[in-house]
Amino acid sequence: MLGLSDTIPALLREAAERFGDHPAYVEGDASVSYTELLGRVEAVAATYADLGVGRGDRVVLWGPNSTAWAVAGLAVSYAGGVLVPVNSRYVGHEVADVVERTDAALVVVHDGFLGRDQVGELAEAGTTDRVVTLQDLTRRTSPTRPLPEVGPDDVADILFTSGTTGRSKGAMSAHRQSIGVARSWAGLGGVRQDDRYLVVNPFFHSFGYKIGILVGLLTGATLYPVAAFDVDETMRLVESERITVLPGAPTIYQSLLAAPGREGRDLSSLRLAVTGAAVVPVVLIERMREELGIDQVVTAFGMTEAVVVTMCREDDPAETVATTCGRAIPGMEVRIAPDDGELLVRGEFVMLGYLDDPAATAEAVDEDGWLHTGDVGTLDDRGNLSITDRLKDMYISGGFNVYPAEVEQALARMDGVDDVAVVGVPDQRMGEVGKAYVVGTAAPDDVVAFARGRLANFKVPRYVEVVDGLPRNLSGKVLKNQLRDA
Repeated sequence: MLGLSDTIPALLREAAERFGDHPAYVEGDASVSYTELLGRVEAVAATYADLGVGRGDRVVLWGPNSTAWAVAGLAVSYAGGVLVPVNSRYVGHEVADVVERTDAALVVVHDGFLGRDQVGELAEAGTTDRVVTLQDLTRRTSPTRPLPEVGPDDVADILFTSGTTGRSKGAMSAHRQSIGVARSWAGLGGVRQDDRYLVVNPFFHSFGYKIGILVGLLTGATLYPVAAFDVDETMRLVESERITVLPGAPTIYQSLLAAPGREGRDLSSLRLAVTGAAVVPVVLIERMREELGIDQVVTAFGMTEAVVVTMCREDDPAETVATTCGRAIPGMEVRIAPDDGELLVRGEFVMLGYLDDPAATAEAVDEDGWLHTGDVGTLDDRGNLSITDRLKDMYISGGFNVYPAEVEQALARMDGVDDVAVVGVPDQRMGEVGKAYVVGTAAPDDVVAFARGRLANFKVPRYVEVVDGLPRNLSGKVLKNQLRDA
């Protein structure tokens, strides 16, 4: 039976009572039980209160997957606050923008990840106060104190996603929504207490946070957080820890299938894989089942504004799993707009709206509650969804959404760049990567270096071509289809 609570603090208390000494997290040689997890969260929540976090206050959390991240994230809700996770690969300026826009009461930073000075980067971007390191936070031992209660309809989290205008938008979800979508996913996947769940999907993303951390609380599964994907380490963990659940982008499984020495590894414990976020070749699904021996392989469709919308079922054939995203999950419905073929989504798990942006919210969600996804799709006779195109220019690189307008705005600030357009181009390993068409005198290598200093790695164009001009229509819009075709 899945957890019944409809707020995250209540769900955590319920999990501690139900699962007790059963391990909640294993990281290296350290194991934390569900009872211990509750105690750690209570201590950090009290520390948040000492640092001035109150009911409804936003806390930005910047770091890679770890047990400490899970504790810090759950403690935000426990203290009555709103969790704002940001990409661990962001640079300081990107995080500072989120801090400013959310008026965050606190910024929790995993300092030193990948050898970087995250605290220093924030300082350079103008954020010097309200900053505490994750390492220091989890060493504190504040006594528990009465904390504000949250309700099912209170905002639990704000996850930022970029739009085609280049300005990021914060999608707000209530406690009942974040828990509800995790409950639906866990039920369809059949996740249970004896599962050992390797969480490669980043906690800062809805797939890692809601379909990872919250699924653990609902089911009692043991989570193994992975800070950065490494194929050899992943195979070692699957073999040594007898991992049973491994969701992820197609890149994860392609890397496993191509890994040297895979034949010498025992990966037979894997039973559930859920993938999506990119076009999935039929042969990949077949090889995942046949060569990796994964019993249940399914695909799904979701977005930050509606975490899981459709999902394949256990008995679907490989062709259905590879060529569709499955059918609407309980509580959600989908339809295709007759005029332009756009996928529309409605239901319990559509976001509350965008933070401080009623105009963007009204543009995204119509008066009848339909979320306009910007994707073009079709539905077959059984209701299985296939995404065929994008109304927007977004492309997906290694499972992460990249919005060209944001990259273009960054590159436009570079001396020697007079005009720029970015499109996604096919890449065998990443699915798609960025290619920048630049008008001006800037050298391609310099453009890449400039981007690396201002954007997360997955947003940095892998290719740069200097051109005399960009193709535009009569209204001045860049004809990106021509660039893609080229």
